[in-house]
Amino acid sequence: MIDHLAATRASYDAVAADYAELFKDQLPGHPWEKALVTVFADLVRADGNLRVADLGCGPGRVSDYLASLGLDTVGVDLSPRMIEIARRSYPSLRFEVGSVTALDLPDGQLGGVIAWFSIFHTPADELPTVFGEFHRVLAPGGQLLVATHSGDGLEAPEQAYGHPVSYELHLLPLPRLSALLAAAGFTLTAEMHQPYPAKPGRSVSILVAQKD
Repeated sequence: MIDHLAATRASYDAVAADYAELFKDQLPGHPWEKALVTVFADLVRADGNLRVADLGCGPGRVSDYLASLGLDTVGVDLSPRMIEIARRSYPSLRFEVGSVTALDLPDGQLGGVIAWFSIFHTPADELPTVFGEFHRVLAPGGQLLVATHSGDGLEAPEQAYGHPVSYELHLLPLPRLSALLAAAGFTLTAEMHQPYPAKPGRSVSILVAQKD
C-alpha cells in the first residue's frame, strides 16, 4: 500500500505549475459549479461568521473567489509547491501547508469549510477522520461544501497534466459519501450529481451540508 499523503504531495508538487496555468481562468469552473460556491458563500454570510477554510486549495483560485464574495478565507493544501504559487498569485490572502487528516486550525471557529475536488485522493477508511476534522473546526451550524469525483473503485493514473504521478483516486458512490457525512455529524441540505463524460462510470458530485 502506498503512503497516499506522500504520493499526493509529491504528485501535486510535480504538476503544480501546469495545473495552475490550465485552470487559471476557471473561477471555480463550470457555471453550475460556480453557482453552488456562490450559494455556499451566501449561506456563510447569512450566519455572520465569515471565516472560511478552503481545504485542498491548490493554486488558490477558489480561495480568491470566496474572498471576492466577502469571506475571510484561509487556503490549506498538502503541496508546498501549490501553496507557493497561491501565495505569489494572491498575496493578500493567507495560505498554509497542511493535511485534511490533521488540520492546524482551532476547534469550532469557522463559519464554513469548502473541499473543492480534494477528498478523492483519500482512502474510504480515512474519510471519517477527514470529515471529523471538518466538523471539529466548524462552529455550530457552520456550512460545508464538498465537490468530488464519485463512482465505484480505485484509479491509479501514471500521468496527469503532462507529468508522471503516483497518487490514487478513491471513488465512492454518492449515497456512501452522504452517509459518511451524516455519520460525522452533518445534515445534508443540497446535492448535485452530474455525469463526467470524459470518464465513463465517473460522475461529479457536489454536496452542501450543515454542522449539526
